[in-house]
Amino acid sequence: MGWRRRDDPGAARDFYVARAGNARFLAALTGSMAAQGLVSRLEQMLASGQDSALLRFSLGSEYLRAGDASEACVHLARAVEQKPDYSAAWKLLGKATADAGNTDEAAKVYARGIAVAEEHGDIQAAKEMRVFLKRLQKAATGKNQSRE
Repeated sequence: MGWRRRDDPGAARDFYVARAGNARFLAALTGSMAAQGLVSRLEQMLASGQDSALLRFSLGSEYLRAGDASEACVHLARAVEQKPDYSAAWKLLGKATADAGNTDEAAKVYARGIAVAEEHGDIQAAKEMRVFLKRLQKAATGKNQSRE
């Protein structure tokens, strides 16, 4: 996109396109900075002794959103240790484990999460984890077939 003269009808459009692109960039940058701020505040709460399943779930969720699946796994695993019937934590732990590249362990996590969700009547979470588990299994069979 080059610079255009003021009387060029496309100049205004190009200006607004560039401005929108900058706005998206700034939003992504400030969103990332806000996430880092949230993680540091949550970590401070944890360091001050306010450990809980919800705090660990929140930390795991934010680390996963930031792309740090292995750190997310640490916190989500603690969340399900502290509150074994926490269906949402099982679901997110499965995703984090898969994102960290450990698909076999992720399948086990999803299977356990499905059992927990069904035991506690959390039908929607169980359905979602079944879908994620099937996707993992399908991807695994696809990899095995491509190797043969």
